[in-house]
Amino acid sequence: MPRSIWTGAISFGLVTVPVKLYSAVQRKTVRFHQLDAEGNVRISQKRVNPVTGEEVPWERLVKGYEIGPDRYVVIDPAELDALEPEKTRTIDIEDFVELSDIDPVLYDHPYYLAPGPGGAKPYRLLLEAMAETGKVGIATVVIRSKQHLVALRPMGDVLGMATMLFPDELVDPDRIDDLPEPEDVKTTDKELAIAKQLVETLAGPFEPDKYRDTYREEILALIERKAAGEEVAIQPAVEEAPAEVPDLMSALQASLEQVRARGGEDAKPKRKAPAKKPARAKATKAG
Repeated sequence: MPRSIWTGAISFGLVTVPVKLYSAVQRKTVRFHQLDAEGNVRISQKRVNPVTGEEVPWERLVKGYEIGPDRYVVIDPAELDALEPEKTRTIDIEDFVELSDIDPVLYDHPYYLAPGPGGAKPYRLLLEAMAETGKVGIATVVIRSKQHLVALRPMGDVLGMATMLFPDELVDPDRIDDLPEPEDVKTTDKELAIAKQLVETLAGPFEPDKYRDTYREEILALIERKAAGEEVAIQPAVEEAPAEVPDLMSALQASLEQVRARGGEDAKPKRKAPAKKPARAKATKAG
């Protein structure tokens, strides 16, 4: 059963909603430890002074910000503590905005919010009000000594909260040198028409369950086979010759014909499916 990682309250106007925070993600990355190939003993990491070769104890470690080659500004832990944001227990909603106004690139980590003791009714009221108006709450909150910008939105019967990046954390795409200027690349009306037709032919409702992390599944299968004593043969790598860049118009036409041949009648441009209600997510009960 998931355990709450933070307790506090949502504040909007003069209304306060006691809540508990739960992570909405359970990472499935396959993690490995580093071993010594001779004996398969797990190695340990040490903090070593490269000048003296001595191991440095934790109590001698300080934080330094590099301002030049081998030049650091040393910051005392007490100085950082003095700058920590005020440790409030409130998610302060500052604005309600349209979901479509938020660029998905700003989202960071998803969470669920469940009502805390005495918070069931105001929680439900906020949930229904946001669902009826189609709005998303933009708020700030301090979690584990770090200030976060967050977005709150209804997800079925539970309030979802996603931490967000601050705008100055995003890389400006104009800084990417490899992007051509729009006026330097011209497309024809015919190319665009076929490209749009190809997109429409492949269009359909988003079904997240159809996508799988096949690489992780193959790694876990490999681990199971090796743990069972099976000897695994490594296939030699084959260098592939770089593929020739096809004529764009020919590639578009061939892609469209391939999709149609693969799907038959089902590959015709699909009608837009009626908007679905958000999936009902069972809210975690407050402990």
